[in-house]
Amino acid sequence: MASTEPPATQTPVPLKSAPRHRPVTNTVSQFRIASWIIAIVVLVLVLTLHLLTALLAGLLVYQLVRSLTPFIERRLASERSHLIAVVLLSTVIIGVLTGIILGLVAFFHGGPDRMLVIQTKLMQVVDQARTQMPAYLQGYLPDDIASTREMVADWIESHSGELKLAGKEAIQVFIHILVGMVLGAMVALNAEHPMPVLQPLGAELLERARLLADAFRRVVFAQIKISLLNTTMTAIFLLVILRLADVHLPLTKTLIVVTFLAGLLPVIGNLISNSLIVIVTLSVSLYVALAALIFLIVIHKLEYFLNARIVGSQINARSWELLLMMVLAEAAFGLPGLVAAPIYYAYIKSELYEMGWV
Repeated sequence: MASTEPPATQTPVPLKSAPRHRPVTNTVSQFRIASWIIAIVVLVLVLTLHLLTALLAGLLVYQLVRSLTPFIERRLASERSHLIAVVLLSTVIIGVLTGIILGLVAFFHGGPDRMLVIQTKLMQVVDQARTQMPAYLQGYLPDDIASTREMVADWIESHSGELKLAGKEAIQVFIHILVGMVLGAMVALNAEHPMPVLQPLGAELLERARLLADAFRRVVFAQIKISLLNTTMTAIFLLVILRLADVHLPLTKTLIVVTFLAGLLPVIGNLISNSLIVIVTLSVSLYVALAALIFLIVIHKLEYFLNARIVGSQINARSWELLLMMVLAEAAFGLPGLVAAPIYYAYIKSELYEMGWV
């Protein structure tokens, strides 16, 4: 007689445990896709319409407001008081940054006395450099301050159209920076005090802005590290190596400060500081200038790799990835593309990471 007992249930064999990964999001809402498209179009237009300065200014104000707001939250309990404090903080930040920009402009246009001092210092360097240069190159250097003024006047007269255009562009850039700072403060204010009911597309766009600002913060901190490293190596060369060779350069401290400030600009800042160092070393000796040029060329060649290495560690990207992005962006958009490449790539990596795709 057949048994009526149910067949024994087989215990499933557990599969080999797989390594844990960030969960992959397969479904993407239409609002997120729309926000991605808008973000891509805006980022491309920023480069094609020469609005990178406005974007960077806005991101800087956004990060400053978001970073300083927690100090206000600890001291204010009222929601309305907190809102007013954030608005005042944004106004102060914009005012301080605008004052710094105007101060720099006033410094470089400090009147005839300052220009006379600069011309005198320049002629001292030129006079010393003339003794180090071959005879066939000495004829290209001015003889005195009067000759320098005459050369400058002739150059200004022959390039008056370009100078007028440059002046208009400088005003436009300042307006772009001011508008960008106001927009950055508005986005930061909205992030701190979002609307009670935020539509899906608006929420997704605000998230895109947050990720872009976070990418900007990480890249800026990385660029500061790069500038500190370049400044340290330059200071070692100027203060240690040259002085061990009994070479004392004028304006050494100024050159070190300029190296740090210019180094905050990717690649191009290194070229600016290097040119100044070569000019000053030429006033001492042609051989010292050649040594400085060789040293700085090596540093300049390392700039791409240092940038890619340090920035790449901040955005979880390999050096070759960031180098490729920088080369492509520079070829497509010129110098603005080179400056924006690390920020854009960090933002792209953040989006992919949030989706669990990388």
